[in-house]
Amino acid sequence: MTFKRLEIGIFIRLILLFGLMYVAVYYLVHPSYVQVIFAAFLMVLLVVELAGYVTRSNNELAKFILAVKYRDFSQQFNEKHTNPSLKQLHHAFNQINNTFKQLSSEKEAQYQYLQTILELIDTGIISYDAEGQVEWVNESFKQTIELPFLKNIHSLRKRNEVLYEALMNLKPGNSTLVKLTIGKKTMQLLLSATLFMLHGRQLTLIAFKNVSHALDETETEAWQKLLRVMTHEIMNSVAPIASLADTLRRHVRLEKEKVTEPPMYNTDLLDDVDEGIGIIQHRSEGLLKFAQIYRNFSKITNPNLTTVYVAELFNSISALLKHQLEEKNVKLVTTVTPPDLVFQADSQLMEQVLINLLLNAAKAVRHRENPVVQLVGRIGENERVAIDVIDNGTGIPPELLDSIFIPFFTTHKDGSGIGLSLAKQIMHLHKGNIQVESVEGEGTVFRLQF
Repeated sequence: MTFKRLEIGIFIRLILLFGLMYVAVYYLVHPSYVQVIFAAFLMVLLVVELAGYVTRSNNELAKFILAVKYRDFSQQFNEKHTNPSLKQLHHAFNQINNTFKQLSSEKEAQYQYLQTILELIDTGIISYDAEGQVEWVNESFKQTIELPFLKNIHSLRKRNEVLYEALMNLKPGNSTLVKLTIGKKTMQLLLSATLFMLHGRQLTLIAFKNVSHALDETETEAWQKLLRVMTHEIMNSVAPIASLADTLRRHVRLEKEKVTEPPMYNTDLLDDVDEGIGIIQHRSEGLLKFAQIYRNFSKITNPNLTTVYVAELFNSISALLKHQLEEKNVKLVTTVTPPDLVFQADSQLMEQVLINLLLNAAKAVRHRENPVVQLVGRIGENERVAIDVIDNGTGIPPELLDSIFIPFFTTHKDGSGIGLSLAKQIMHLHKGNIQVESVEGEGTVFRLQF
């Protein structure tokens, strides 16, 4: 419609121009110089006006195209106080501007929405080009690897070579599991990579997720299933052996009491048989006790969650262990920040976990000159409640750190290997986790995060 009006305006001016030319020619043929001069003057005015009319339209169109080129959609064309012939053109330009502005606003809103989602998810994401220049990285990536700024992916080699090598060796479309130690934390990351094109440039997108908790849960469930089967088989197989050994031993002792002088057989042999049967009985009873311990261990299914004040929990545990720790000359220091710190937990199960950890810590510091065990309650990462059990003991050898949570694994002669496994299971039931940091010769920290 706008361009139709423009065409009509030009057409009318051309008709007028041709009409004036006809009049001028007519008066040249029928000499009347005044009329000829007047017609020529009108023709000049009409040509100038026609040129201005076309130029104004072209200038307005050029301004509009320039605004579109530089994405300046804030410009508004005057529809009221302008040449009537340009009103429709200005109206069309403003409509197009508003459409572009709306599309740009929607695109920006979608971008901000996607940006917010990518910043809030707990999956680390980074993209970089063929030269390694980082195009984008989200907050989860930076927090997980404790790296506030990364300009080039190759700079990662100096900060964490294990992660860098894993990223460089990861093929697009594949996934891999890598174990990382960041500071004092150990985690397992599931990495995946993909390639995509953006404005003619090839970019690599890496996504990773900390799957340590999920793997721990899977591992715990696998151990529980395995040990459930083992316990069943042990009790079925060992119970008759223990019963038979007890019966045989009683028979042997009855025979020994009936011995006459001189004995009709070798008494040393009978003693050896008695001792051997005693060993069989002792080991059988030990296996039965092992199975019974696991049965008790596996009965915990649903914690009774209540609001627990950390300070009250610490006071209760301190009172329970006071005499045991004093006998071992171990100093217990408790700290709670803030003093009214609370969390949702089963208080009895938490007492059991912390007592196990504190007794382990007391064993670890027994050869220290000034044995100290600390119990610290605080707000940890991501505003989560954390409880630390810290000792200045001998520490745990690095090669044993991966084994200490395995059921029945122990380095103590009188240990059952249940304590840490039980602590891990209880923490999983609380939707939390237990971590360990240890330096040989300096001490160990067990951290409970809820």
